[in-house]
Order: sequence, then C-alpha cells, then structure tokens
Amino acid sequence: MTEVLEVFKHSGIANLSWGNLVLILVGLGFVYIAVIKKMEPYVLLSIGLGIVIANLPLTGLNVFDPSGRPQASGLFGVLFNYTLRFWNILPPLIFLGLGALTDFGPIIANPKTLILGAAAQFGIFIAFWLALLTGLFDIREAASIGIIGGADGPTTIFISAHLAPHMLAQTAIIGYSYIASVVILQPPIMRLLVPKKERAIEMRTVRNVSKLEKLLFPILGMIAIILLVPDSAPLVAMFMIGNIYREAGGLVPRLHDASSNAILNVVTIFLMLTVGAQLTAERFFTLRFLTILGLGWVAFAGGTAMGLLFARLMNLFLKEKINPLIGSAGVSAVPMAARLSHIIAQQANPRAFILPHAMGPNVAGVIGSAVVAGVFISRLGGG
Repeated sequence: MTEVLEVFKHSGIANLSWGNLVLILVGLGFVYIAVIKKMEPYVLLSIGLGIVIANLPLTGLNVFDPSGRPQASGLFGVLFNYTLRFWNILPPLIFLGLGALTDFGPIIANPKTLILGAAAQFGIFIAFWLALLTGLFDIREAASIGIIGGADGPTTIFISAHLAPHMLAQTAIIGYSYIASVVILQPPIMRLLVPKKERAIEMRTVRNVSKLEKLLFPILGMIAIILLVPDSAPLVAMFMIGNIYREAGGLVPRLHDASSNAILNVVTIFLMLTVGAQLTAERFFTLRFLTILGLGWVAFAGGTAMGLLFARLMNLFLKEKINPLIGSAGVSAVPMAARLSHIIAQQANPRAFILPHAMGPNVAGVIGSAVVAGVFISRLGGG
C-alpha cells in the first residue's frame, strides 16, 4: 500500500494544480474553436494542444539544460530556446511562407492603402507608452508589449527575443491569442466607429496589375525598407523573397511550392506547439502577465480604431470614397482581418465586395509592424 501511495505521489494526477486544470480547459477551448467552429485551425489547433500538454505535470517537456547533457532538456525546451530565444529563426521562416502566399496586387493597384496599414500601427505606440506608465516594465519590455498591437505573432516573437527574451513566452502566447481573437474584438469596434451607411460603400474593382509590376514591387520594396531600417532585414527580406518566388513561380515552381507549403507547414507546427507549450500555470497567473494581457487588448483595439478613423478621415478628401472598414484590416492578422472587414461590409450591403481592397492595408500592416519592430530594435537593442 505504501508503495502504491508513493507511486501516486509522484504521478501527474497528484501534482495537478487548479491552475493547470484551468489552462487545460483553455487549451481544449482553443481546440474546440479550431475543430468545431473551424476558426483558424492551422494556428489554434496546435496552440491549444501545446497548452494542454504543457500543463500536464512532471513531463519535463519545457525543461532546458544549457549544458547540453544528453536527455537533460525537453522537446519544447529545446525548440523554444534554440529556434526562438537564441537563434530566432522560426519567425523569419514564417515570413518566407507568408510572402509566398501574398498578393501585392491590391497595394500596387491602390497605393493609398499603404497609409491605412501604417495608421493601424498606432496601437503599438499606445500600448508602448501605457506599459511604461504602469511602472512594471522597462523600455525594452514596453516595446515588446507594444508590438502585440500589430497582431503579428512572428514579429512579436522576433522583437521579444531581441529586447526582452525573459518575456518571450508571455508576449508570444498573447500575440497569437489576439490574432485568433480578431473575430471577437474587431466587429464591435467596426460597428461603433463606422455608421452603417459608410459600411455599405461599394468600391470599384481594382485594376489588373502586370506581372512586371508584381515582380518589381517586392525587389524595390525590400531594398528601400532595409536601407532605411536595417534591423528589419530578417523579416522584410524573407517576406519579400517569398513573394518573389511566388511571382517568378513559373520559373521556380519548386521554390514557390516549398516556401508556401512544406516549409510553412513544418515551421507552423513547431512554432504553434512551442508557443502554446509556454502557457503554463506558473507563467499565467501573475500580475505582470495579466497586465500584458490587458495592454495587448488596448493595443489591438487602438490599432483597429485608428485604421477605421483614418479611413473615414481620408474620405473627406477623396472624390472616390473608400469603405472605411478596410482600415481595420491594417492590423496585420493576414488574411483574417481582411476577411472580417469584407464580412461586416456584406452584412451592411451584399453588393459591397471589399475583400481585394482590404488585402491592401492587411499586407501593408505586415510590412508596417516589421518596420516598427526594426526601429525598436535599432534604437533599444544596443543597451
């Protein structure tokens, strides 16, 4: 009997805390949303499974031993530290795949949508200054928190690894949770700030963009952005390279296929599982984590609101009006934010087909958040 009790005492069941149970339910909630509700399954399914596994006690999966002793580190400990904290290679590889899936046509056809992508980055700076005002975070930590407002998980991970590696787990899981929460957070803000009459605005079909334009845009954009903000190079370069493979797909079909399928799928699996596995009870139930969570909500809401309001402001000076809902797509949750803008417009007017137009600010938001991250790193990364 004593031996049985001793075995039980060292089992996962005996070491399961209420915090573990709460987060296991959170993880299962992510799985439910992904599988049953069919919302962003590529992201949410793996994150949810990672959360569940990480909160099963005594697995050692998150353990990391820098000495390199055989079997001293767990799977997620190795993945987290070597692919994110030390080498920081997964976010740029994600950007390679995103670039290979991205169509720059809407931006080229309607360049003013770049402005909306920039305006939506305002939420980053709201959260940055609020984080400093709380007195709980230093300036590097505040920059890592602020970037969550861009709703770009890889960029959040990238900047945190540079400026606040001790916060990488918290900012990563919060950043990705907001991407998954686009459909919950944005619609009320859209309906509050944009009258139904403006949500119903129909936009003219975007012009056809030539193959040459689509090939020159990422090449020239990559050169210009990296010359201006060199520290944005890992993200911007991989994003543009992936897009060049796409536009030259007839010449290099295997490069395009590998970037948009095999590489992106493998990296997504490891990144999402690893990010989910960082959400453990001891990390979640702290004042700092809950404060970051709240600041993230403010950042994301602020970016959404600024994109919408700036689009309405632009309409005061434009002869051909734009549907202000495309401004909310400036937060770089691609393509979720653009799809949601289109859905809300369709609810106001079934003839308002704005998805191609919303993709412009959406893609611009990806570039914008990467540039802001590069600026933060260049200004704060040296000490």
